[in-house]
Amino acid sequence: EVANEALSEGIKEHNIDLVARPTLDVKEADDEKAVLVFTCTVLPEVTLGEYKGLEVKKGRVTVAKKDIEAQVENYRHQFAELTTKENGEVAKGDTVVMDFEGFIDGEAFEGGKAENHSLEIGSGQFIPGFEDQMIGMTCENEKDVVVTFPEDYQATELAGKEATFKVTVHEIKEKVLPEADDELAKDVNIEGVETLDQLKDHIKAQLKSQKENEVENKFFSDLTQALIECCKVEDSEALLNSELDTMLREVEMNLQQQGLSFELYEQFTGKNKDAIKADLTDQAKDRVKLNLILAAIVEAENIEVTDEERNSELETIANTYNRDLEEIKQIFAQNMYQIDADILNRKALDVVKENLKK
Repeated sequence: EVANEALSEGIKEHNIDLVARPTLDVKEADDEKAVLVFTCTVLPEVTLGEYKGLEVKKGRVTVAKKDIEAQVENYRHQFAELTTKENGEVAKGDTVVMDFEGFIDGEAFEGGKAENHSLEIGSGQFIPGFEDQMIGMTCENEKDVVVTFPEDYQATELAGKEATFKVTVHEIKEKVLPEADDELAKDVNIEGVETLDQLKDHIKAQLKSQKENEVENKFFSDLTQALIECCKVEDSEALLNSELDTMLREVEMNLQQQGLSFELYEQFTGKNKDAIKADLTDQAKDRVKLNLILAAIVEAENIEVTDEERNSELETIANTYNRDLEEIKQIFAQNMYQIDADILNRKALDVVKENLKK
């Protein structure tokens, strides 16, 4: 009880911003008095550089005609029909129905055999070189396809080894592409799209929006990197570890949204939590530095959050998640600092943007 009270008073007296739980060393303790020493991890020092006048350019957004035509071509392939080649040869783009069995040093290996397997030639589903060697085969034609498994092949017992596959083709199907016309536009089944011209307009709008996002993301990345490089921030192991824990939780949440458990992800990738944290360390360091720099700009520029801005932020959250505004206010009532921190960071970044070198 004494320690908690002393810590609380000490934090107020010395105006300390704690970033981790303090450690306590009891120097003396008897019935009359206690001498307590708290070691506190505080916010690292930030030295702001010339954050006004940074040279960062935002790219331009253009949608090329060839990009629109490429998407129309994708739709043609998407709605193509497969027809059987009666007396033809296997060509790139054809789908074959085949039997195959693989051998290494004359011995069949597990997982190397299938019957009536469908494969699109040129899709890259099989080991490099396999599909190319099938080009020119005819129905009921048997052929030995010789390939070498990649060195990083997931089945380690096969990695780097040469294998011979005995392949028999039973059926060859070729794609018959529909015409790029109004009927194709209707088949795509997009609301308000009935003609090819309308489909192209829709594709153009989609590509423009996609490119705008890419340009904005690139601009944000370049801007924040320039900001980090122009300022000096003391390292903080406590903040770094906290940020790594946050990022690891983000990874787990993303996996859950995809229906994957962390254990299954670890089996697929061979990476445990420590390995993932190691991969994320540089990104986490930049996140910590950026947040500290923006907080320093907020202080330097005397930036504040208005009630109007706070309410607007809460309304945006309510609309995004289709929830009642009052419900959102109750959820954030005890954690309004999170809302304020987001607004302050954005306003600090706006100051940097507004003062970019022309």
